[in-house]
Formats: sequence, C-alpha cells, structure tokens
Amino acid sequence: MAETLSKMIPLGTRAPDFSLPDTISGNTYSLKDLHGTKATILMFICNHCPYVIHVIEELVSIPVNYKEKGISFIAISSNDVISHPQDSPENMKKFAEQYRFSFPYLYDSSQDIAHAYSAACTPDFFIFDGELNLKYRGQMDNSRPGNNIPVTGKNIRDALDNILIGDPVDPVQKASIGCNIKWKS
Repeated sequence: MAETLSKMIPLGTRAPDFSLPDTISGNTYSLKDLHGTKATILMFICNHCPYVIHVIEELVSIPVNYKEKGISFIAISSNDVISHPQDSPENMKKFAEQYRFSFPYLYDSSQDIAHAYSAACTPDFFIFDGELNLKYRGQMDNSRPGNNIPVTGKNIRDALDNILIGDPVDPVQKASIGCNIKWKS
C-alpha cells in the first residue's frame, strides 16, 4: 500500500457543490440537500483501503455524537471501479450496510468531485462550517495501521467541538495519510 498525503487546501475555501447518487438509498443528492446548519464533514473513503478499514468503527461512531447538533456527514468514493471493482456502487452499498452508515455514501463516477475538492487519499477529511467555508482538512487522529496508537477521532472531534462552541479551529492541522484515490487512466 502506497502512502499518500492529503493536499491540505487553504482554510476558508468554499465547498464546491455536487450532485451525486447515494449508493444506499438510490437517491441523488446535492451539497445543498445534505449540508448541516453548524458544519458539514465530507469524507473521501473507499471499501478496500486498509487505512479506511483501520478507522471505520470510529468513522461511523462520530456521527452518533454530532448529527443531532446540526452537523452533517457525507461519505464519497471516487475510485475507478474498472481497476478496483471492489469499490463498485453495489459493493459500496454492502460496505455501508455492514458498518451501519448513518450518512449517505455517494459515488463520484466521473471523479470530478474528488478533483474539485483536491481529494488525494482515502480517508481524506474536510470540515466546513455552516456557511460551507473550510475550517479543517486532514487526519482523523494519529492512528495508522500498525503504529499501535488507538483510533480516537481526536482531530475531527476537536474541530467539530470548536465549531459548535464558536471557537476557532486550530489552524495547525496534520495531513491525512492513506491510499491514493484510484484515478482513471
């Protein structure tokens, strides 16, 4: 597995809109349909990445503490399903059901949305405030496969907590590390 760092786009960047199919419900959603009143977290993930698998339990538990507080969670997979059929929409739905996603799992077949967000790896996290301005981008926490650091979601939780109480999010943020998005050739 090749380690790829997230690109760390400038804080304050406005969230690009999208219209993508949800592999769980079969509905198509735009950012306007799904954004939260307080914050929106976009997570670029996929089904097979060992980095995603490593954090998946925490990734699905974080929304339990925050969805009722006006924070929306959205997962997107942009991987090329020709080269990686395990990331197909059908398998995305199975993955979401297996881990009991409480949020949409959208499929970016054109990869245009991954490019618009400068997503580079899985997992890659972006947190936008209620006005859809970027407040956080980077890692979930310091845990990685094999480093024996527990998965806690600390960096994501700290950013969300600061947004909720109206405090600034610490601008010193650490890039996420994961598998590269599987781009079409």
